[in-house]
Amino acid sequence: MSNTSVRVKTNPLVRPFLKWAGGKRQLLPEILKYVPKHINKHTYYEPFIGGGALLFELQPPKAVINDRNKELINCYQVIRDSLDELRSELSKDKYSNSETSYYKMRDLDRCSKKYAKLSEVQKAARIIYLNKTCYNGLFRVNSQGQFNVPFGRYKNPNFLDDAVLSSVNKYLNSNDITLSNQDFQEAVEDAKQGDFVYLDPPYDPVSETASFTGYDVNGFNRDEQSRLKKVFDDLTARGCKVMMSNSCTDFILDLYQDYQVKKVRATRSINSNALKRGMVNEVLVLNYEV
Repeated sequence: MSNTSVRVKTNPLVRPFLKWAGGKRQLLPEILKYVPKHINKHTYYEPFIGGGALLFELQPPKAVINDRNKELINCYQVIRDSLDELRSELSKDKYSNSETSYYKMRDLDRCSKKYAKLSEVQKAARIIYLNKTCYNGLFRVNSQGQFNVPFGRYKNPNFLDDAVLSSVNKYLNSNDITLSNQDFQEAVEDAKQGDFVYLDPPYDPVSETASFTGYDVNGFNRDEQSRLKKVFDDLTARGCKVMMSNSCTDFILDLYQDYQVKKVRATRSINSNALKRGMVNEVLVLNYEV
């Protein structure tokens, strides 16, 4: 079932500038089947923006995007507001594809005084550089909030993709896009009837050892999943159209049993364990008919 009438993609270079655990580029063909029509007449909300795959695919003229990860939202803000400075920073010799440079840059957050002196542009450049040169494109921090992924040993990582950064900058500046760094519930407080809300939270783990919430020291356990369900119910009562992605676990299936649940197969390419990459079962939960 195709629903291509919901969008007109104006620029194919508007796409994620970071690799992100749980990113939706691989699942987009399935998601787009269920995106409601006429979303451009309303506000698009995405309170767990991550890499922004769906946002950049749809390119809505009015959107509210949010994430609890402060470093991530800073990257969006810097690309929107200070792109020339970011280009200049990423062009410096210290951002080289070497193990020495990588660990020197990675370890900045282990010295609070050094990290505190970094500008917002330098913080964004650091995250983009680490994301493109670290092992398997993971963004992961330890319990102290320190980036802890090892060097990736890629031959030619493109951490200064000027065409993509310029296109994202133009999209963010030529449309009504609000960026925020707050709790997901607060991020959708103003959503109203007809608005489309896409929820892509950290997934419910499929096993006791499968949990991957390491990109945010706050974590996201089943209490948070249950709180998100209450937000889903509240948005439904307001007349919003809501879609959520999550893992296909008994807990999620039971939690959302009163809604439409579409089971889909997704490709997962980011996992510290190579044996766990590949096709996995996921669900799309909808509160509207397609």
